Amino acid sequence: MVTTVLLGAGVLLGGAVAGPAAPASAGEPPACSAPDAAIYRTPDGAGAAPGAVVACRRLDSLPMIGDSVPLTAWKVRYGTTDGRGRPAEVAGTVAVPDAPWTGPGERPVVAFVPGTLGIGTQCAFSKQLAGQYQDAYEGPNLSALLRAGYAVAATDGAGYLDGQVHPYVSGADAGHAVLDMVRAATRVPGSGVGATAPVGIWGYSEGGSGSLWAAQLARSYAPELHVVGAASGGTPADLRAEALHLNGGPFAGFLVDAVIGMAVTHPEMPLTGLLNAQGRKAFTDAESLCAVGTVVRFAGARFEQYTEDRVTLEQLFAMRGPDGTTWGEAVDANRLGTDVGRPGSGARYEIGFPVLQYRGALDEVIPTEVADAEHRSYCAAGVTTRSATLPADHLLGDAAGVGPATAWLADRFAGRPESGTC
Repeated sequence: MVTTVLLGAGVLLGGAVAGPAAPASAGEPPACSAPDAAIYRTPDGAGAAPGAVVACRRLDSLPMIGDSVPLTAWKVRYGTTDGRGRPAEVAGTVAVPDAPWTGPGERPVVAFVPGTLGIGTQCAFSKQLAGQYQDAYEGPNLSALLRAGYAVAATDGAGYLDGQVHPYVSGADAGHAVLDMVRAATRVPGSGVGATAPVGIWGYSEGGSGSLWAAQLARSYAPELHVVGAASGGTPADLRAEALHLNGGPFAGFLVDAVIGMAVTHPEMPLTGLLNAQGRKAFTDAESLCAVGTVVRFAGARFEQYTEDRVTLEQLFAMRGPDGTTWGEAVDANRLGTDVGRPGSGARYEIGFPVLQYRGALDEVIPTEVADAEHRSYCAAGVTTRSATLPADHLLGDAAGVGPATAWLADRFAGRPESGTC
């Protein structure tokens, strides 16, 4: 049920970025025999330290991936930091091939960030991977990584524990959860994931946003991680432009989810007096749907139809919260590529490893100008960045990017130079 936390909604994400977080202290890890319900239980208190394993459950297979790669996997509930710097907990999956790593050094680990799955708790990636399938679609992505011999640390992202609501595309929430998933993977008993293993980050669409936020936050939030590269595809880098583009279109369901996500992260912002009965029902419905259901239910919807006075997105952007911050400012604070720079630049987000940004040439969800501006901003900041365009639309771009992204990550793990395309 959508409560007043949803009635503070705006348009796409938000959340202040937390400062450096200390990794969880070493200690005796929990036995990985917790009941499944314990993985999704909300914290009793404030939440665990970043990367601390709270509960884990060993799995002998991941049905969504199949048996093409013999593996051992674990569901994990672990500590992280929310978008406003408060302790929190999320769930995720660690998967490691049974075959020994034959490459040089430690087995690499890829922090995988799933694309849009819907905001219902039943949509959690870890649940779908383990057999409670809804409509997730990135099993082949994980299979490719496991076949290459890499460990996978796949976060569900914030808001999938019991009674929660996923803060869809909330940048800081996502970035923290991604980095703490890697920390947690090193603490899962029997995983063999080393604390100094090379780390790659990869995601598409909502996962593309999460992967770039993890890249931007890695140096300040998790400086001990040895991140060697981040691959981001189909990324909604400019959320204001994205909201205007989605409104009234075939993928307006992504906007509805994002409105709800903003409400979760910004409950103090005004909207209570704006929503009509149709809007309240729409938000309630969205909380019960996964990806396909969301797209179908809200195709063609416009934000205006959910408010009593047909408030436009531009009017909403101008509305202020109690501290004077506008919704537009809250959205723009999460624009990727802002205040980014190389290590030592003094930028808020310093990136010391290469970045791959890719998209489909026919992408109907992410406007071309958004993707181009994203690439230009990273190049202008001096970050080594490669841009690639694939022969696909947005939905097919995920599958089309599996080969190029895994090959690019393989080059990073091998230490091959990357000159970028700036």
